[in-house]
Amino acid sequence: MNDDNRTGKDTTGLETATFGGGCFWCLEPVFADVRGVVSVEPGYAGGNVANPSYEQVCSGRTGHAEVVQVQYNPSEITYPELLNVFFAIHDPTTLNRQGADVGTQYRSVILYHDDAQKEAAEKAIRDLDASGTHSDRVVTQVVPFEVFYPAEQYHHGYFEANPYQPYCNIVIAPKIAKFRKQHADMLKAQPAEASST
Repeated sequence: MNDDNRTGKDTTGLETATFGGGCFWCLEPVFADVRGVVSVEPGYAGGNVANPSYEQVCSGRTGHAEVVQVQYNPSEITYPELLNVFFAIHDPTTLNRQGADVGTQYRSVILYHDDAQKEAAEKAIRDLDASGTHSDRVVTQVVPFEVFYPAEQYHHGYFEANPYQPYCNIVIAPKIAKFRKQHADMLKAQPAEASST
């Protein structure tokens, strides 16, 4: 995945989606479990500084959000289905925060790669607001994708590498378990130990 993948499509027939919904450590393992998802890469998007570091993004001064860039096979999963995953794994009604993570870098944001993604995202938000699922209105931004900067290597697969780290154990693991329980039909084949939890 490179910085100029603005269309969301590549030569292999795969497509790209870009989402921000709090800490990317939380989003990456959930999307990685979803059928049709080929790769998930944490990084930064939506800001005004080239090649920002994690520390710069955490300062809240670069304008970036922590995001995941999701490469997926559209013959196995649709973009609207990915939107359903996105809205299921974070609270889209809290402005610039997810739980204890506070700041514009944790905002709920969909960075669309083409008009079809924009329309699907806007429809998903309208539908979610109309459903009454949340008592407050959705504040998720829908903005054009411009450039994606991959996060530092130690952020890649962070949950998998650090499952017993307190943040992973207390915040991420319950999100994964909840998603797996409520959306089993969307998952890739599960390892035996994961299906028993």
